[in-house]
Amino acid sequence: MINNMTFNFRGPGPPWKSLLFILFIFTLGGVASENTNYHMQSLCKNHFLQQLYRKIDGAVLHSQNERNLDCVITFQTHSILQRFMLRFDSLHLDCNDHLYIYDGAHAVGNFKSDLSCRNTKQAVGSIFTRTNFVTLRYVTDGWGTDANGFNLVITAVKDPKHSCMDFRCNLREFCIAKDLVCDGINHCADGSDEAISSTCSMPNRDKIFGMETILFVAIAVSSTLILCVCVVIMFVCSCRRQAAPQTPSHQLPAYNANMPLQQVHGSNGTGATTIVSKLPGNWRHPAGLLLGYSEARARLYCQAK
Repeated sequence: MINNMTFNFRGPGPPWKSLLFILFIFTLGGVASENTNYHMQSLCKNHFLQQLYRKIDGAVLHSQNERNLDCVITFQTHSILQRFMLRFDSLHLDCNDHLYIYDGAHAVGNFKSDLSCRNTKQAVGSIFTRTNFVTLRYVTDGWGTDANGFNLVITAVKDPKHSCMDFRCNLREFCIAKDLVCDGINHCADGSDEAISSTCSMPNRDKIFGMETILFVAIAVSSTLILCVCVVIMFVCSCRRQAAPQTPSHQLPAYNANMPLQQVHGSNGTGATTIVSKLPGNWRHPAGLLLGYSEARARLYCQAK
């Protein structure tokens, strides 16, 4: 009985979900990051997010009437050959609010700028760091109006002495990332990255189905890879299904199917006796062959009987 039993042990199989997740993250990691919009209220809400170094090509920080904040945020360039340029599109701080700008990865030591109600965007102009880090500390009190706040544009730039494979601004010849060009934000400070020229005259020139070319290619590649993985999974499952052994059906052996049987059950219901009923014809001594007749004559003889 045990020999007829089939045990089919299958392991948990490949971690397809984990592989697909890693593939998805890897695919997203290869896409260049465009200009990122941050809101100070969201950035300063979670203490853990404040400790992250955010690598950016460009970003815009929005602030409007945040109260009772003491928030520290650090940004980092993708290359040590870059540094940051900071420029305000709007700047209206309350006199009890302060925005401290540090040229480094931590809010320690001497700050580069201390901005408050006395400062305007025209007076501040553009601020440049010497390192590839910039740290902002924003401190506000418990009072303010909706007019208080700022819009700060942060751009990672490369000095003219370095080779530029991306976009070079006109006035100071800074080099910025291509994905910052024609995005509606003045990253060069002179407006050359948003100038209505051959660069931005055709806003949809690099778009496919309304999407950027890089994003479309990333989606197409990831979709193709996911489809290939699904096909492989279906093929493996089909092969396993075909290779699974069939469970043999349990059949009672037939000792002599040509012998009619008669089963007589015992009176007490605990046993059974099987007897052979009387067989038709001369079954014990078949006539014909033993008498020297041929097969055909023996068959005729049996039919006559």
